[in-house]
Amino acid sequence: MREETLFSMKVPYREEIRIKGFVFGKGEKSACIVGAIRGNEYQQLYVCSQLVQALQALEEKGALASNKEILVVPCVNSHSMNIGKRFWPVDNTDINRMFPGNSQGETTQRIAAGIFEKIQNYSYGIQLASFYLPGDFIPHVRMMETGYQSASLANLFGLPYVVLRKPRPIDTTTLNYNWQIWNTNAFSLYTAETDELDQESAGQAVAAILRFLTRMGIIRYHSHSGYIAEIISEDELAVVRTDAGGIYRRKCRPGDEVHYGDILAEIVHPLDGHVIVQAAAPTDGIIFFAHKKPLVTEHEVIYKIIRRLHK
Repeated sequence: MREETLFSMKVPYREEIRIKGFVFGKGEKSACIVGAIRGNEYQQLYVCSQLVQALQALEEKGALASNKEILVVPCVNSHSMNIGKRFWPVDNTDINRMFPGNSQGETTQRIAAGIFEKIQNYSYGIQLASFYLPGDFIPHVRMMETGYQSASLANLFGLPYVVLRKPRPIDTTTLNYNWQIWNTNAFSLYTAETDELDQESAGQAVAAILRFLTRMGIIRYHSHSGYIAEIISEDELAVVRTDAGGIYRRKCRPGDEVHYGDILAEIVHPLDGHVIVQAAAPTDGIIFFAHKKPLVTEHEVIYKIIRRLHK
C-alpha cells in the first residue's frame, strides 16, 4: 500500500487542503473508489476506511492480480467534515456539482479538477454516494443512463437492486456522469446511512466492492456470491409525499413489505401533538427509501416504494 497526496492547495482561512489516496498494486489503472465528497458523508468515509484495511490485508497475502492498480480516496472534503457541514463551508457549494472542474476557478472547482485529473483514467469508478433527501435506503447500485452505462456490470456487485435513472441537466456536473463521459465504467453505491454509521450496511458495501473487483479479475478474494440484482428504473418507484408539515413519525423502514393502504407515517402537530395526517401506501411493494429527519415540510418526499405487481 502506498499513501499519496493526490491534490493540495493553500487557502487563506484554514490549513492547507490535502486530499490523500491509498494505492494498491501497480500497473494498469483498474479501479478507483471515492468516498466522502460531502461533509456529512461519515458512512461513506467509514466504508472506505474498512476497504483500505481489507485491501491492505489482501495485498500482504499476494491476492492482488499482477499489473493491476486500485486507488481508494476516502475523503475529498475534510474541511467541511471537520465542522459538520455538508457543503463547502465558505460559499456552501457542492464539490459533487463541480466536475470535471476548473483549475483556474473557485475553490471547489479547483478541487474537483485536481481530483478528476488523478482518477479519470481508471477502467472502473465506484463512488460511495449520498442522496439529496435525508433518509435511509436499501443498499443498491445506481447508474445514470448516459448511453455508456452497463447494467450487466452493475449486477456483479451482488447487491439486491440496480437503479437506472435518466440524468437531468444538473447531473452533468457530477462525478458519476463525468466518469462515464470520459470512458470510465462508473457506479454509485448507496448504503443504508449517510450521516450516521451503520456497520451492517457498511460491511455489505465493502463485500460488494471486493466481490466486484474479484469478478473483474483485479483481486483474488473468496466471498458470498451475493444477490441476483433486480434492475429497476427510478421512474418506476412509487413516491409518497406529505400532505402537511410537522413532526414526522415513520412506521416503516427500508426493506419492509407494505400493502396498499398501510399507514407508513404520521405527521404530528408540533405544538399541540395531535395527528394532522397519516401517509398511506399507494401500492403494494417494498420500501426502498424512507425519510428519517424528525421534521417534514408539506409535499416533501418521505418514501419511495418498489411496486410489486399482483400475480
